[in-house]
Amino acid sequence: MADFRVRSLEPGQTKIRNVPIAVTPEGFWCCPAPVVFQRTIKHQNNQNKQKSSPPRKLNGQKSTNPQGDKRQLAHQLKSQVASEDQKCLASNTSYVNTAMTPERVVKANSGNPHPQRKISVGFGKPDTCDLKVVLSGKENIAVRMNVHRSILAEHSSFFAEKLAKESPVICIEIGDCEDVEIYVEAIGLMYCKEIKQRLIKLSVAHVLRMLKVAEALGFQLCVKTCLDYLEAVPWVGDEEETIVSSIRCLGIDKYGISPILKRVSSDISNPPNDTLARILELVLKSNEDKGRREMKSLVLKLLQENNQWMSGSADICSETLYNSCQTCLQSLLLLFREASEPGFVEKDLVKKETITKQISLEADNLLWLVEILSDRHIADDFVVIWANQEELTLLHRKLPIVSRHLVSRITARIFVGIGKGEMLPSKDTRQMLLQVWLQPLIDDYSWLQHGCRSFDCKVVEEGIGRTILTLPLEDQQTMMLSWLGSFLKVGDNCPNLQRAFEVWWRRTFIRPYLEQQGNALQSDSKFN
Repeated sequence: MADFRVRSLEPGQTKIRNVPIAVTPEGFWCCPAPVVFQRTIKHQNNQNKQKSSPPRKLNGQKSTNPQGDKRQLAHQLKSQVASEDQKCLASNTSYVNTAMTPERVVKANSGNPHPQRKISVGFGKPDTCDLKVVLSGKENIAVRMNVHRSILAEHSSFFAEKLAKESPVICIEIGDCEDVEIYVEAIGLMYCKEIKQRLIKLSVAHVLRMLKVAEALGFQLCVKTCLDYLEAVPWVGDEEETIVSSIRCLGIDKYGISPILKRVSSDISNPPNDTLARILELVLKSNEDKGRREMKSLVLKLLQENNQWMSGSADICSETLYNSCQTCLQSLLLLFREASEPGFVEKDLVKKETITKQISLEADNLLWLVEILSDRHIADDFVVIWANQEELTLLHRKLPIVSRHLVSRITARIFVGIGKGEMLPSKDTRQMLLQVWLQPLIDDYSWLQHGCRSFDCKVVEEGIGRTILTLPLEDQQTMMLSWLGSFLKVGDNCPNLQRAFEVWWRRTFIRPYLEQQGNALQSDSKFN
């Protein structure tokens, strides 16, 4: 182990704080972690406070410290070192001003209430160092490094440029460093043969800091190694956005960083619709119940996230979704035709169970697609398609209720969507939907209540009632009287539309009377 020294330049007094650092086989003195810098400053502040009120000593009392002479000698040596440092910092003629920002580094002086803390770091063999680099950063820290001009000029275009301006250059000063610790570490890496072995133990955030400093110093070998590290390491949590934004700031052509950005962008010419169509096809054709259910839930959630980020923009997948709807609808119609054939009842049990399972699968697929369309507010065209499925409704009556009732869930979902304002079909479409599909839904309602766990009767009944109440009053009357006949026959096995019935009643019997009274009052007021 070796050490570096931290000195607080205070008037008439200099204090050195020794902090251990590691020496690598290459001769690189590893810079301590930022916490060491902070602890050093804190320790110095505590010492300064203690020295402001020294303990009183009794007259005639002798020192019991056996190392008093050694401390006196150390104090003389430290004063000599501090004197040298003050000369180095105070000599403007010995420095080449290479501050990376227009502001000059703040010098320590007796009038400064927060004196500059100095840290000395050595690289390689101390007796061969021929250059000093001084870094000034936050917390009033100044780091002085004894380095070799040949090493820095070889690895850094920044230092090579500064060293070539004037000869001989004794000191290079970099002021206002945002990340002094990383600057020290980056210069230390110029002495290492295998930079990759140094970076592999670091975090992504630390490597990004190193990348920024290496880019500023023109340390291209370090930049390339950092980019190789970022290309290979997994990104966790919020690291992706941080890495991508940092990488794009460098410029793609300069360092060839496209392999990193290929994680988040693709050169494939196929549009996203092709990929989405393939995903939908795989999910809709799956025969594995658990996997299909989980992927339907996941894809629906991801599409909802897309909708949040792309609100107000044109929907890029509506055509793909509607193509899938048509495919499922055609398959469902063919299965209904086969199941409604006269000889179907006489077929073997396995064949009938297979057809029934396929009907349930296609109905579930259509319900999932309607959910996606409704969530993206592009389901109006599907309502038109569904309202015109007269053949499907005719075949629906011929099938056993155990086979057909899942199809009515699609109708129920459409009524819910209209009732919530997620779908806005025309008046004619709403009227046709109620005429074609309300009675099949009523016929299957008992099975839906007891056979489907996710079926919410209250929500469906609210949706049906609101859909009816969007029609002209004469059509409301037709639908309400038809519903009343069914409700009085089967009771709880029919949707309960009493709330909608009350609204229709008031519109039919009470509102005309109130309007007549209002008109009469207005007429009387005119004559008066």
